[in-house]
This record gives sequence, C-alpha cells and structure tokens, in this order.
Amino acid sequence: MASHIFLFSTPFLVFSLLAYASFFASFAYSASTGAAEVANGRKEAEALLEWKVTLDNQSQSLLSSWAGDSPCNGFGISCDQSGSVINISLPNYSLRGTLNSLRFSSFPNLIELTLSYNSLYGYVPSHIGNLSNLIFLDLSFNNISGNIPPEIGNLVSLTSLALSSNKLTCTIPTFLENLRSLSVFYLWNNSLFGPIIFIGNLTRSLTSLALSSNKLSGTIPTSLGNLKNLSLLNLADNNLFGPIPPEMNNLTHLYMLQIYYNRLSGNLPQDVCLGGLLQYFGAMDNYFTGPIPKSLRNCSSLLRLRHERNQLSGNISEAFGTHPHLYYMDLSDNELHGELSWKWEQFNNLTTFRISGNKISGEIPAALGKATRLQALDLSSNQLVGRIPKELGNLKLIKLALNDNKLSGDIPFDVAALSDLERLGLAANNFSATILKQLGNCSKLIFLNISKNRMTGNIPAEMGSLQSLESLDLSWNSLMGDISPELGQLQRLEVFNISHNMLSGLIPTSFSRLQALTKVDVSYNKLEGPIPDIKAFREAPFEAIRNNTNLCGNATGLEACAALMKNKTVHKKGPEVVFMTVFSLLGSLLGLIVGFLIFFQSRRKKRLMETPQRDVPARWCPDGELRYEDIIEATEEFNSRYCIGTGGYGAVYKAVLPSGQVLAVKKFHQTPEVEMTSLKAFRSEIDVLMGIRHRNIVKLYGFCSHAKDSFLVYEFVERGSLRKVLNDEEQAVKMDWDKRMNLIKGVANALSYMHHDCSPPIIHRDISSNNVLLDSEYETHVSDFGTARLLMPDSSNWTSFAGTFGYTAPELAYTMKVDEKCDVYSFGVVTLEVMMGRHPGDFISSLILSASTSSSSPSVCLDQRLPPPENELADGVAHVAKLAFACLQTDPHYRPTMRQVSTELTTRWPPLPKLFSTMELEDILVHKNVIG
Repeated sequence: MASHIFLFSTPFLVFSLLAYASFFASFAYSASTGAAEVANGRKEAEALLEWKVTLDNQSQSLLSSWAGDSPCNGFGISCDQSGSVINISLPNYSLRGTLNSLRFSSFPNLIELTLSYNSLYGYVPSHIGNLSNLIFLDLSFNNISGNIPPEIGNLVSLTSLALSSNKLTCTIPTFLENLRSLSVFYLWNNSLFGPIIFIGNLTRSLTSLALSSNKLSGTIPTSLGNLKNLSLLNLADNNLFGPIPPEMNNLTHLYMLQIYYNRLSGNLPQDVCLGGLLQYFGAMDNYFTGPIPKSLRNCSSLLRLRHERNQLSGNISEAFGTHPHLYYMDLSDNELHGELSWKWEQFNNLTTFRISGNKISGEIPAALGKATRLQALDLSSNQLVGRIPKELGNLKLIKLALNDNKLSGDIPFDVAALSDLERLGLAANNFSATILKQLGNCSKLIFLNISKNRMTGNIPAEMGSLQSLESLDLSWNSLMGDISPELGQLQRLEVFNISHNMLSGLIPTSFSRLQALTKVDVSYNKLEGPIPDIKAFREAPFEAIRNNTNLCGNATGLEACAALMKNKTVHKKGPEVVFMTVFSLLGSLLGLIVGFLIFFQSRRKKRLMETPQRDVPARWCPDGELRYEDIIEATEEFNSRYCIGTGGYGAVYKAVLPSGQVLAVKKFHQTPEVEMTSLKAFRSEIDVLMGIRHRNIVKLYGFCSHAKDSFLVYEFVERGSLRKVLNDEEQAVKMDWDKRMNLIKGVANALSYMHHDCSPPIIHRDISSNNVLLDSEYETHVSDFGTARLLMPDSSNWTSFAGTFGYTAPELAYTMKVDEKCDVYSFGVVTLEVMMGRHPGDFISSLILSASTSSSSPSVCLDQRLPPPENELADGVAHVAKLAFACLQTDPHYRPTMRQVSTELTTRWPPLPKLFSTMELEDILVHKNVIG
C-alpha cells in the first residue's frame, strides 16, 4: 500500500516541483523586466531633464512638470503601456534653446517628435539618427540653421518629415532617397540651393512635396512624373527655369500645384486637371507661353487659379466652362484675347476675378451680374468697348477696376447699391457724364480714380462724405466751377489730383484741415488765391501747382500773397467796375493780337539795318544777357567753319560767347522756296520747347526772328548726334552697354514726359539717331522739334507726312493720322540701332519673319564692337531688346505707351530664363510683349 502510494506521488511531486520552478522563474523574469523598464524610464527622464536645463528660464518654467524618475506624467510627453516615451509633442510653446543636449539614443521607442513653432536654434544634431522607430518628425518654424545631417537617412520608418521655415543652407541631400516610407516631405522657406536631384527616386508613397521659398535652381526633373500618388506639389518661389517636363502630365492625383515665382517657360501642363481633383493652381510670375491648359475647361474641382504675369496667349472665349467652386481667378498681364462670353451663372462661388493687362475685346457681358458672389472685378488695361452694363449693380463689389479701356457713356447702375465699394477705378476711358452725387453714399470708398475721361460739371459736394477716402484722382477731365469746401472734410485723404481741368476760384480754406495729405496736384486749372498752409502744398513741386490763374503762397514757383490778395475787396466791387476791368483786359488783348499780326506781316518786307543794335526779342536763360551782336560775332555772321550740322530746315552752328558760354545756334533757311516751311518749323520748335523743361530734352535759351535771320539758341551738347557717335569707331567702343541702356532710358523718359506729362501732349514725329544728342557723359538730349505737333484733344490730328524714312511707323504709309504710337515705333528703331550699332534697315522685318525658324543667337542683334554682356547686364540687354520689338509691332494698338516703356526701364531687370549665351532669337521675339 505504501509502495503504491509512493508510485502515485512521485510524478505528482515532480510536476509540483516543476510548477514551482516555473513560477519562480517567471516571477524572476518579470521582476527583471520590470526593473529594466524602470531603469529605461529613469534613463528617459534623465535625458529630458538634461535637455530642460539647457533651455531658457521661460521654457524651464513651462516644463516644470518634468520631474522625478518617470517621464510619463510630464507636460507634452506620451508613453506606451510599458512606460516608455513614444511621443514628445511641444508645438508653439516658445521654447528657446538647441537640440544638441537632447540624448536621442535614450528614446528607442519614440514614434513622434513635434517641436514646431518654437525658437529653437543651432543645428540638427547628427545623433537624431538614433531614433530608429521614428515615424513623424516636425521641427518646422524654428531658427535651426546649417545642413541636414546625413544620419536622417537612417530613419527608414519616417512617413512625415517637416523642416520648413528654418534657416537651413544646403543642397537637398541625396541620402533622403533612403526614406522609402516617406509620404509627407516639407522643406519650404529655407535657403536650400542647387538642383532637385533625388525626388524622382523616392517611392510612390510620397503624396506631399513642398520645396517652395528656397534658392533651388536648374530644371524640374522628368523623374518627378514617377510620383503618381503625389497630391500636393509646391516648388514656388525658387530659381527654377526651363520648360515643364511632359511627364508632369502623369500626376493625375494633384489637388495642389504651385510653381509661381520662378523662371519657368514653355507651355503649362495641359493635363494638369485630367484626374478631376485639382483645386489650387498657381503659376504666376514666370515666362509661360501658349494657351490655358485644355483640361481646366471642365475642371469643376478648381478653387483658386493664379496665372498672372506670364505671356500666355490664345482665345479666352472657350478656355473655361463649369466651375461651381472656383472663388479666386487671376489671369492678368498676359497676351490673352477674345471676349468674356462665358456662362457666368456657373461661376456662382467666384469672389475675385482679374484679367487686366490683356487684349480682351468686345463689351462687358451683362451676364457677369449672375456671378452673384463677386467682390473684386479687374478688367483694366484691355480693349473693351461700349457701356458698363447696369447688371453690375447687382453685385456686392468691394473693388472695381475698369480703367484704361475704351468704355463710354455714363455710369448706369445705381452707385448707392455699391455701398461696400472700397476701390473704384474708371480712369482712361471715354466716360462723358457728370460725377454722380450718389458716390457720396459709398462711405467705405478708399480709392477713387476717374481721371483721363470727359467728365463734366462740378465736383459734387456730396463727395465730402467719403470719410474713408485716401486717394482721389479726378485729373484730365473737363470739370469746372469752384472746388467744394466739403472736400475739406476728407480727413484721411493722402493723394489729391484735380489737375488738367477747368476748375476756378479759390482753394477752400477748409483744405487746411487735410493734415494726412502727402501728394497734391492742382496744376492746369484756373485757380487763384492762397494755397492751403499745409505741408502737402508747401512742399509740392512746381509742376503740381503750375498753370493756374493766380495762385500764391509759400511754395516753389509761387509769389507770396499780399494781404490775402484782398479777396474780400475784389468780391465786393460793383458790376460797373467789374465790367470796365473785363472790357479793358479784352481791349488790351485784342491790341496785342493785332500788333503781333502786324509784326509778322511787316517782317517779310523789312530788312535788317546794316548794324543791328536791338537785342534779340526772346526769353533768354537767366544766367546772363544774350544779345544779337554776340551771336553774330561768335559765328562770324554764320561762317561755314562754325557749322556743326545741317538739316532740312537749316544749319546748326557752334557759338562761343565772350563769357565762355558755349551755345548751339540753329539758323533757319530764308530762301523763298523754303521760307514758309522753315517758318512753320521755327514756330513749332518755339511753341513746343519754350513751355517744357526736362533733363533729357535739349534746352531752348531763346530765339530771334526778323527779315535777315531767324534762329534758335540752344544749350550745346558736346558729343553731337547719336548717329555721329555710332559711326565713330573710337566713340562707339567707349559707349559700353551700361551707357547705351542709360541713353535708351533717357529717350524713353523724354518721350514719356512729352506724351503724358505735357498739356496738351506733344508728339515729336521725327525721333531718329540724328535727333538724339549726347553730352560728354553720354546722357540723352532729344532735339529737333521742327515737325512736332501738339496733340489737341477733340481734334482730328491729321497731318502731312513728316519724319525720317527708316524710322517712321508703317501705318503712316496709308494714313496720316498722328498719335503718340508713331513716336513709340521710332523709339523702337532707335533702340535697336543703339543695340546693333547701326541702323537696322530691312533687318527688322526679315528678323521677325525668320525668328520662329532661326536658331541664331541674339548676339547678331548686338554691336560686334563691344564684348557680349554678362550677368545682370545681359538680363538688361535682353529686356531692352524685347521692349524694342514690342514697340515695333505693326499694329499700333499693340505697342506699349512710352510711360509703360519708361516704367519698365526704371524697374529691376527680370532674370533671364536661360543663360544669355545659350539664348536664341526666338526667345526674345516670342516674348516681345513684355508689358501687360
């Protein structure tokens, strides 16, 4: 029995012993594992505390909960079940310090590290590569500098890497291609440079790529088309150039494509919305040509489209279709043509639409009023005609710009309906109505420009209610009457321009309250009396107050007011006194006119006495008295050896006076055959030059007119004509590219002044290299105004042919209508002549015809006597060449104005899309319309 019991108990005992052994082993393992976890937690806590003490005091105070042996209760820390740190998330807490002291090796299980929107500085430490399990890394919006450490390439589990908005200065590291799990990659707003070289080797897991606002260069790699799952691509604001690779059409999952602010050229990707997902597309400020991408027509997902400031062309009429979600669209400053014949009811979410600076024609469609959410509408600088449709009054517009078109009629919609309007631009059209009193109801109006129209009547007093108005421009109209005192209530007004009207009377005393005023122009009116005693008037240039009846006060060019000019006494005079005063003035004026006519009739018959003693009847320069005898003696009665040039109307002589002053004297032919023509030219130059002053226009000191001699006296310009300098090998070489571009700028400035700043405008009609003079510093002085015309408003301005063959606009072959575009064409010829060093001749037409098939270098357009331009100088030369060809367009309507040309020449040259040495003529001619 006992033995049986023993046999039974032995295996039981063995089992029990084994069980107890297993229990104790398990307990021991658990104890050791727990001890390891505690030790690991203590190690992580110590690493966090070590980093904490290196931060500034404010950061340490924020992280006061980081204490003890366990980090899991600390602020911004998350742990797994075992107590190991898996997440450090401290975004936007103003932490200040470096990452150098953070021992990343102490966090083997860390999955997410987010320290964005802080003030961390220094470098990304190389030991960050120890975070082998890291999936999410975000150090964006700090001040971290230096390189991206190669050890980041070891973080093969990363799906999101964000280092944006720091100060990183390096190329895109090639080791990042090891991150095969990467889905989101943000490096925008740093100082990265060099090409994009690795992106195409990443796997198709990449969905978001943002490299914008860096200094990346080179072309967009074709391998980018391999990232077929890419939904966000932002390469904007870099130095990328060249065409978009056709492989980009493979990216059919894009909802955002941003490539603006680069030097990209060629066509936009045509299939960019083939997948029907595109929402944001920005390509502005590049050199793109060709049509709007065809896939945009039915891109109903589109929200925001910006293609402004390119050279896109084609008919806009059929480029867009159904866009129910589109809220922002800007196509300004391109070369688009056609009409806005769209189904505007399908743009029911559009709030902003800009298409200024194109060649849009036709009328403004009434259906535009169906885009009911439209708030900003800019159709300026196009070729729109007709009237403003009254349906625009249905819109709750904030900004409306229709300036620089050919619109006419009145303003038909109820302006009172535009109660939210802040900016209204109607300048440079043919509006002929009176200024609406209802404008006073637009209480939010900040900017108002109705200049260069045919507006009549008074300035309504109701405009004084525009308390938010900062800029008011009513210039170049036919406004008359007194200035309303109510305008003195515009306390926020900074810019005030009422020049070139027929306003009369006093400037209201209420204007003394316009303390915010910084720029004022009241010139070319009939104003009188004292100017307001405020800074804007006291410091106004003479051009801003000139040509009025009798303004006075403390300003340049005005006389001081005497006892407030006794205004009250003048207004109290009886009607008899006023009648006698007016009658006397009219009588004096009539006598003056009769005397003037008698003088010019008698001068044909009278001959000059043997030794003339009278002074020259002229307004001479203020620095000394000029006499007829001095001119005769200095030229030895116009001896041929003093002759420095001849022309169709006379000869030019160099005269050195006893005082040492050097003058140029232009003596007109007096023979019966040419007397009438010369007389006309003589009078034209006097009429034009005596009233203008510009640094780039030759200065007229005075004139003499009698039976023997008729001559003009000018400043002497040392180097003579531009043609003479170009024909002189030595002088031509000294006139380098800098000097040539500066003299072209001078001609443009002179013509811009004549066309746009003179009243009435002046058309030169004979701009040529013979009539552009250069001084010792190669500064430009436009001369020879014998054929110039004053472009009178509301007149036909037809004339007989004038000018120099080879410089005249082609339209003068079939019409004799004079306008400023004739001078623009001549300027283009002169510009090309300066660039080539010789007159272009038939080269213009042959070049335009062959450029599309020619692979010639633009150096054929340049003077071979000079070394080729380099760097920024090459940018400038290419830009000037483009401007020249824009001015040489056959259709005068497509030529820019001289003001646009002058502005372009005074702005910074845009960088070339490619090296000048690698450019072809087509690159210049295709982009000849450089002005929007």
